[in-house]
Amino acid sequence: MTMASSFKNLIFFLSLPQILSLISTHQYHPLDPLTPSELNQVRTILRGSNPSPHHNLTFHYVGLDEPDKPTILSWLSNHMTTENPPRRAFVIARIDQETHEIIIDLSTHSIISDQIYHGHGYPILTFEEQIAAIKLPMTYSPFVASISKRGLKLEEVLCGSFTVGWYGEKKRTDRVVKVMCYYLDGTVNLYMRPIEGITVIVDLDEMKITGYNDRLMVPVPKEDGTDFRGSKQKPPFPPRLKGITVLQPHGPSFTINGHTIRWANWDFHLAFDMRAGPIISLASIHDPEKDEHRRVLYKGFVSELFVPYMDLTEEWYYRTYFDAGEYGFGLCAVPLEPLTDCPENAVFMDGYFTGQDGTPGKIPNVFCVFERYAGDVMWRHTEGANPGKVVREVRPEVSLVVRMVSTVGNYDYIVDWEFKQSGSIKVTVGLTGVLEVRGSKYTHIDQIQEEVYGTILAENTMGVYHDHFLIYHLDLDVDGDANSFVKTSLQTTRVINNRSPRKSYWTVVSETAKTESDARIQLGLKPAELLVVNPNKKTKVGNHVGYRLIPGSVEGTLLSDDDYAQIRGSFTKYNLWVTPYNKSEKWAGGLYADQSRGDDNLAVWSLRNREIENKDIVLWYTMAFHHVPYQEDFPVMPTLSSGFELRPANFFEYNPVLKVKPPKHIKWPNCSTLIMA
Repeated sequence: MTMASSFKNLIFFLSLPQILSLISTHQYHPLDPLTPSELNQVRTILRGSNPSPHHNLTFHYVGLDEPDKPTILSWLSNHMTTENPPRRAFVIARIDQETHEIIIDLSTHSIISDQIYHGHGYPILTFEEQIAAIKLPMTYSPFVASISKRGLKLEEVLCGSFTVGWYGEKKRTDRVVKVMCYYLDGTVNLYMRPIEGITVIVDLDEMKITGYNDRLMVPVPKEDGTDFRGSKQKPPFPPRLKGITVLQPHGPSFTINGHTIRWANWDFHLAFDMRAGPIISLASIHDPEKDEHRRVLYKGFVSELFVPYMDLTEEWYYRTYFDAGEYGFGLCAVPLEPLTDCPENAVFMDGYFTGQDGTPGKIPNVFCVFERYAGDVMWRHTEGANPGKVVREVRPEVSLVVRMVSTVGNYDYIVDWEFKQSGSIKVTVGLTGVLEVRGSKYTHIDQIQEEVYGTILAENTMGVYHDHFLIYHLDLDVDGDANSFVKTSLQTTRVINNRSPRKSYWTVVSETAKTESDARIQLGLKPAELLVVNPNKKTKVGNHVGYRLIPGSVEGTLLSDDDYAQIRGSFTKYNLWVTPYNKSEKWAGGLYADQSRGDDNLAVWSLRNREIENKDIVLWYTMAFHHVPYQEDFPVMPTLSSGFELRPANFFEYNPVLKVKPPKHIKWPNCSTLIMA
């Protein structure tokens, strides 16, 4: 990643010494993502090993084959004297219609492993093959006739490719997508004008249409009111707010050294991955009382994003997407716009991925990093009980945010990792963009006499019920990698023997999970505290040091266990899973999500019921949204957010922000600008 584009946004506010202070000499880090030159090297090596022009070689995933965890931890402890681990790339490629898992040693310029995958499922779709697939209907005579029959203009038709899932087929199926189409003609919001009833099946390996069905004709929703561009809006308009911004005349309080970010008491590594998007690694916090950085999170990232729709019609039943494993959550990331996606004091970083032919691609401004001050209070107290005086102490909340936005088709996902001086890590996801709607014959709710699987949003426009399940891989290393998971239940207790005028109270009952089955939890049934503790370390008063997971979402799946979509997405059965660390267990939906069959996912791994007490463990937390659309979601959806927090639990001896000094505040006369000095 390059910092060049980041600083042009700050040049008017930072002096040259301040700019240079952000960039220290970058030393190679073993968790750094592959650079463009390394991605080119991967391409050269693989193409050289398959020199024949008759070989059909396509790249579907290229990422760092990271060193084993003990190697990383050893390097961290001794990196001034220890040689860097060798750089390796992990590649998923299709060669002559077979899926290969390839490991390349970049230091020796050689392939050290090449295994053909014979199981169920296929790798991430490439942009190039999706583009090729959606062009095919435009010259396919039955499709052209179907468009003409509907009185539509072919030049105003755009199409999209949709993964097909799995519905009990016994034999291995071809690598296909279904192509569905939309109508523009006066709007840019294609998803609001679906052309229903037509299904085109495309074989991606052969790149040809292998199936076609024009089942029924449904009115295409009108373009009126669908355009979300500001330039196309008409009066009346709401009141416009006065300008407000946050500036830092002395520069930001964080530094970026390559991919290592340091801010306040935090130190962590940030990398881009074409499947996961942002990967946070090696997050540690400085404890001034101990004068040491203490480990908190070895690695955290979005492992999968499962989006099943609830419409059972022929053109919709199969829409049960795995946005990370089928389309690439990172691959769908978009450049962030300064001043709108990110505030004025943000610094930007670029990301790199591999195209279908192995050529590196760049996503400029894929991350922004900024300090957030929104008027929140970190802590405060007013003490008025002292005779003759009032004591008031207030500390403003300033935090550090890492942000990425991934636009997967119609939805935009705003992903924030927020680090707080109190030791908390708050993770938030905001859902916005446009709904995926179904064209309908209905123009008013009073006309509906059947199951329509959604909400009527406008004439002929049905917002389909659906879910979003984001499952996070959270490898917590609380003061070390030997940890335990503790579930602390809050239980109502009756008062007996008249020992108090009270009739009841609640108390806590803690249980340490010994195996994986003990730690599968469906939230929302009973109040509980969810902790990861280090059983080998205690505070001065004897409590085990730990961190707790505070869920922001307790929703779970509503699908039956035997539903094929749920079999593939069975990791949603529980909100929380705990497994022993295993380098190969990264993707909750399986390494090959497209047409997967649920035989290699988190739920299957957990059936081994391995020991997790006082082990190196991984938490898997699922954040869920059951989305019932409303008219306010039309034509573009206001952001709907949820998240979770990793919060210290007896990790420190006392409040870690007790002694934090607030930043200086300067109020400009006659100006709403607030400056953190």
